Amino acid sequence: MGHRTETHAAWDPELVPDGRGRTRRPEPDCPVELALAAVSGRWTTLLLRELMAGPCGFTELRGRLPELSAKVLSERLRTLAERGLVAVERERGFPVRTRYRLTEAGQALRPLLVQLYATGAQLARLA
Repeated sequence: MGHRTETHAAWDPELVPDGRGRTRRPEPDCPVELALAAVSGRWTTLLLRELMAGPCGFTELRGRLPELSAKVLSERLRTLAERGLVAVERERGFPVRTRYRLTEAGQALRPLLVQLYATGAQLARLA
């Protein structure tokens, strides 16, 4: 039980370029698990998509995703901020306005979202 990694004669170097992916079970430091955790949760990918265009206020995000409840939007924004993917900026004045923007880590998810869309479209064509 002391060994976390598994030996395998033919690891695909594109799929498993280093030891972090050579495990017998999902590990929190596996890059694939980290990426999946970043985009997990209902509405998360759509919220990330909207923030890719630039900083937004809460009301603006509600307008762009009208079927997303205020409660779930608040929860998703809080989760994304906890994951270090979204920064919360409070603007001075009355009333205080809050803007949300992607951090560098959040922006790094763009290629993943693009590829997920392309893969989903291909799967739909093959189904």
